[in-house]
Amino acid sequence: MTERDEAMRGVRRASWTAGWGLAAAAAGIAAWAWLGASAAGPAAVPHYVLDPAKRSLAFAFHQAGAQNKGKFTRFAVSFDFSLENLAAGRLEVTVEMSSADTGDKERDDTLRGEDLFAVAKFPQTHYTATQLTKTPTGYEAVGKLTLRGVTRDVRVPFTFRTATENGAAVGYMSGKTTVRRLDFGVGQGDWKATDQLGNDAAVSFALRLTAAAH
Repeated sequence: MTERDEAMRGVRRASWTAGWGLAAAAAGIAAWAWLGASAAGPAAVPHYVLDPAKRSLAFAFHQAGAQNKGKFTRFAVSFDFSLENLAAGRLEVTVEMSSADTGDKERDDTLRGEDLFAVAKFPQTHYTATQLTKTPTGYEAVGKLTLRGVTRDVRVPFTFRTATENGAAVGYMSGKTTVRRLDFGVGQGDWKATDQLGNDAAVSFALRLTAAAH
């Protein structure tokens, strides 16, 4: 073999070795990139807060055979939601119970009193749901409702849609559920009887939510 042949063979060997080195380096980079993406997990779930100018939280109940309606005028909502990642969803609602308004001062004072909402001792009601599921008609939140110091599981069916308004992401959420007041001790003394005040209260809501940073 001539010196020229040896030189060419060395060049080919060096080229082959360099090619494998580059391939190995590329594979390593790809593996690290994949691991990094896996560690990062799914994309962040959008976070929404209540638009105080466009919200309604209402309740309806039967008293003395007649249906009465009321609303809460002060409450806060925090909602994390992505259809692609429902497992990371979360709904939090805090209601100021002193804001109950049925349009009748005497009735409102009774509702806020010690035998019913007991606002002086339990000023807020909280609902927290970390389980959101898709249903044929929309979604359902399964969470804990703490009312008058008592915590119980409550399911809340709801609908939710997103939109872009004036360049900003917003969401519209609405739903309705039933709360049995005696399950939470709302009704002491004479108010435990259901012949004058029904046990079931229908709670409904219609909310406009705006996207916000966590």
